[in-house]
Amino acid sequence: MFDTKAIDDIASRLSSAMPPGLNEFKEEMEKNFSAVLQSVLGKLDLVTREEFEVQKAVLEKTRSKLETLEAKVAELEQQQNQD
Repeated sequence: MFDTKAIDDIASRLSSAMPPGLNEFKEEMEKNFSAVLQSVLGKLDLVTREEFEVQKAVLEKTRSKLETLEAKVAELEQQQNQD
């Protein structure tokens, strides 16, 4: 679900931000950062961009149908009031 390259990039940036005295632990810290990020992100209730776009399209279609129905109801109410 998550782009592992992006997670690895973030982990690399985090390990690069560590003080120079900890350079010998850089690789190990990078692996730990990556594992922690994957774990935390995996626990979040997130959807993929594709799933989001599908739901967005469904919502737009539903909204369009609702607007059409609202217009028809208004028209019928107007006709009923004229009778």
